[in-house]
Amino acid sequence: MTLVLATFAPHAADMKKSGNTMLVPASDVKWSDVPNFPGVKMAVLDGDPAKGAHHSMLKFAGGFAAPLHHHSSDHSGTVVAGTLVLTVDGKENRLPAGSYFSFKGKGKHMTKCEAGTDCILSMDVRGKWDVVPEKTEPAAKKK
Repeated sequence: MTLVLATFAPHAADMKKSGNTMLVPASDVKWSDVPNFPGVKMAVLDGDPAKGAHHSMLKFAGGFAAPLHHHSSDHSGTVVAGTLVLTVDGKENRLPAGSYFSFKGKGKHMTKCEAGTDCILSMDVRGKWDVVPEKTEPAAKKK
């Protein structure tokens, strides 16, 4: 199942644009719940995640966890608040605020936000946004 976030087109009227400059104070960021993902909110800042490249912010509630998955488009992000835990190739990587990450070529990972505080990420996505669950192999039966 692929989730495309078509309902998150930016509200151009709400953005402060002047020529080639866009300024969005934190108080003007419009957060929306992500359907089928309890504990996840998205704020689109530029572009349209359903159509292609965009900049957005993601907010995970403290304790949120997503199983192994990938995204079809290359993307990178900066942790703005909280501590994000990305598990890549079976290794947990703790990323506190100020940390950067990048996934290319449908990099498989698990995502978790440490309990106690929300995680906020600033995202640069190079195409449409989706979440594609990975099929996991069933555990081998003991003989």
